[in-house]
Amino acid sequence: MSTHDTEINRDATRLLGLEGVSVTKVKDDGAGGSTVYVVTGEDSARACPSCGVFATRLKDYRTTAPRHLACGGRQVSIRWRKARWHCTEAACARRTFTEAIPQVPARMRTTAALREAAGAAVADGGRTVVQAGRDLGLSWPIVQHCFEVHAARSLPAEPAETEAIGIDETRRGKPVWKQNPDTDKWELVADAWHIGFVDAIGGRGLFGQVEGRNAASVAEWLALQPATWREAVRYVAIDLCATFRAAIHRALPHAKVVVDCFHIVQLAQRHLADLRRRLTWKQHGRRARKGDSIYTVRKILRRNKEDLNHEQRQLLKTELEHMGTYGKQIYAAWQSKELLRDLLHLAVTRRHVTPDHSTISAARHRFFSHVADHAHLPELVTLAETVEQWWDGIETYLTTGITNAASEGNNRLIKLEARNAFGFSNRTNQRLRSRCATTRRSRRETHPH
Repeated sequence: MSTHDTEINRDATRLLGLEGVSVTKVKDDGAGGSTVYVVTGEDSARACPSCGVFATRLKDYRTTAPRHLACGGRQVSIRWRKARWHCTEAACARRTFTEAIPQVPARMRTTAALREAAGAAVADGGRTVVQAGRDLGLSWPIVQHCFEVHAARSLPAEPAETEAIGIDETRRGKPVWKQNPDTDKWELVADAWHIGFVDAIGGRGLFGQVEGRNAASVAEWLALQPATWREAVRYVAIDLCATFRAAIHRALPHAKVVVDCFHIVQLAQRHLADLRRRLTWKQHGRRARKGDSIYTVRKILRRNKEDLNHEQRQLLKTELEHMGTYGKQIYAAWQSKELLRDLLHLAVTRRHVTPDHSTISAARHRFFSHVADHAHLPELVTLAETVEQWWDGIETYLTTGITNAASEGNNRLIKLEARNAFGFSNRTNQRLRSRCATTRRSRRETHPH
């Protein structure tokens, strides 16, 4: 073989990207791909896998065809001619062995590069197991195994320390029940609800998930985390869920609960809608129809006051005045909602200045005074009672600006992942895929290459 031919083979070896073998020739397979003939290029392949002694006695040659990644947009079919050796160590129980390299271990029909690409396609590329298998020519079980190996290597074993976490639940699928043969009672085997724990301020995605929707599940997951991690958590963002609050006080007694501002406004909007529907039925004995004053302004009532122009403000006031007393009560409820929003707008993230106690107290007093002036409206009283019960968490939000937006964003990604997979039949795979989907961005930033 000439020096020029040897250099060409070295270039082909580098292009193939398969360490441990050397390319001898490349042929066109006639189907748009290439057939690459290789031989073993590492002396360590002659070492006996049992005793480690280098063999010197050749038995015969075998040709295998491990599957590899495409090269240059063309499918590559490898033909590896490797030697079979006699182990000459008398104390070794193994008599013969075939050459193997780290990229293609013994009895492996795929290369490590192909398996890594399959796992990364699902964990980092957002592809489903089925699609990754179609693209790479692998079966579903092989791709799933590659994904699990890749996830175990790329996902941290313990959650990263953070000052604030978010807790929220998401529903996917249906609960699974099984009848106990001894008691004839139906018992819950798999819950449809999953509780997720996320990094609320660091953007590192989902830390973990547990089945269930109770305080015991939350407290148990928190208790299983390292003590240093629990001590670092100072704030926990949640929605208006008393179950989560009880679990936090039990597992993280030093942490402060932060109520998500979105759910406070959502609650106010819900009570306003309930009052509007109740008074509409009371006045008309039916739902609102086109031509009714309340029907004309029903969408304006859901808007924020700063988003309304002068004409819309006048329309709201005029139409509600046409309803008489009921219209004035609905307008008072809308004002209560806006006073509560004014209170939430004092948050440090909106004003870029930490509000002092007197400013917060004044805005809080305006809201409760307005509700007290309309105490005959049960929806407003219920709203005020809820705000009072959760005031510590609301005040913490005002001074820190922490929200549970990270949990809501992760829930969207989790549902999208499940929708792309056409659902999950295995809850463990569902949680693993969910965690990979929500941590892709942070893992790319940590390991950009």
